[in-house]
Amino acid sequence: MFKESEDLMNVIEAIMNRHSCRGPFRPDPVPRDDLITIMKAGLAAPSGCNKQTTSLIAVDDHEVLKKLHSVITPPVGETAPAMICVLTQRINAYRDKCFAVQDYSAAIENMLLAAVELGYSSCWIEGHITDDDRIGEQMAKILAIPENYELVCFLPIGIAEKAPLPPKKKAFEERAWFNFFPE
Repeated sequence: MFKESEDLMNVIEAIMNRHSCRGPFRPDPVPRDDLITIMKAGLAAPSGCNKQTTSLIAVDDHEVLKKLHSVITPPVGETAPAMICVLTQRINAYRDKCFAVQDYSAAIENMLLAAVELGYSSCWIEGHITDDDRIGEQMAKILAIPENYELVCFLPIGIAEKAPLPPKKKAFEERAWFNFFPE
């Protein structure tokens, strides 16, 4: 369990203050204890039928980061002093249904919120990692990931040079209702 502290943000504040940051990041290193806290938050996420299909690799070695960023095109998060790579295993859980996407999505959201809580910025980088360029596979080779795992996402982790700007969101009433869909 995490200790309660007046210094910690509540979960609603973390949700409302989380915004994507693709860079630039300050060069300040991210302490391993913070990376561990973020990863533990990810692994605490629910998973379909408790199959626990999500695994994580934190990268904080400058040379390994450099190798990874050499295959990430277009470049994104390249100034972050750390990244967390999200791996999945496609395991059927219930009635031949696989919940790997839901599992790693829940883990990613937990990690993004934990990062905000600890004063870091991040971004869910998945689209061009899993597209036809097979960047995730190239990253997996660099990290010596076995073939029964798929690298589906990475989160750059660091302190943003400038606070990320919140995106314009539709009004609550345009996307949320009570009892029935509006006419």
